[in-house]
Amino acid sequence: MYQINKLQENGLNYIEILGNENKSSAKICLDRGGALETLTINSHPVIVDLDPLEYKNTYASSVLFPFANRIKDGKYTYKGVGYQFDCNETGNNNALHGLVYNKSFEVVDSETSDKAASVTMTYTTSTKNKAFPYLFTITLKFTVTNSSIDLQVEVDNNDTNTFPFTIGWHPYFLSDDLYHSTLSLSTIKTIEFDERMITKNIIEEKAKMPIEIKDQQLDDCYALGEGRVVFNTPKYKMTIDTTGKENFFQMYTPPKKNVIALEPVTGVSDSFNNKLGLQELKAGDKYKINWTVTLE
Repeated sequence: MYQINKLQENGLNYIEILGNENKSSAKICLDRGGALETLTINSHPVIVDLDPLEYKNTYASSVLFPFANRIKDGKYTYKGVGYQFDCNETGNNNALHGLVYNKSFEVVDSETSDKAASVTMTYTTSTKNKAFPYLFTITLKFTVTNSSIDLQVEVDNNDTNTFPFTIGWHPYFLSDDLYHSTLSLSTIKTIEFDERMITKNIIEEKAKMPIEIKDQQLDDCYALGEGRVVFNTPKYKMTIDTTGKENFFQMYTPPKKNVIALEPVTGVSDSFNNKLGLQELKAGDKYKINWTVTLE
């Protein structure tokens, strides 16, 4: 029987999911935007603590909303009105990864059985951010089985106005030997960045597959033809699937051995300005997306 426990560590609130014989487990930080801090699937640790790297620099496993990646100088215009986000990437003077990564979520539902467990948590805005003056609720539902984890994200527009958005997820995955690991994905375009990691060009060609990681320092983004990415390591093969209609994929190797960020996103860097992947959610409407990680 799966178990769900509430924990508190270093002043932060967590939810822990434990599977049968601990073959699968997950730990989610409620006070860091519902970030999935650790994950074991079928006895394989696939997401681990990134210590000594700090969350404020990694945004590890955070949900990225109302924008994924960056907005140049934090500035954008929507329906003829200019807005200014705080630039939390100070070195490059960009706004980075949205407004949810440091918010506290509340558990509203949970279910357990012999085969799975799920936890549902929500965050609702009570005031309007000056850079994104809209009211919304974001709901995360994590479902863990012996072979997978599914993250369902639902956004409700509680406002009286339509708002723009992209959305993404920022998990870092562990390989026991990243040098000999590969990535396979169906690319249709390559996103080229400038020195500030702002989109400057779209290369209309497919990337060669598989991508051999070896000792590359990756910080790359692709437009996908299909919403599936395959991560092959010497110990396990993992797929990341998305239900999004327009999908991009960011990958990044941090300064920590054998760890790689594999990020499904619906838009690219500076999408609030270049409109690549940018969507709109009308007042009273809902948007839903699922990301599913499966070990074969």
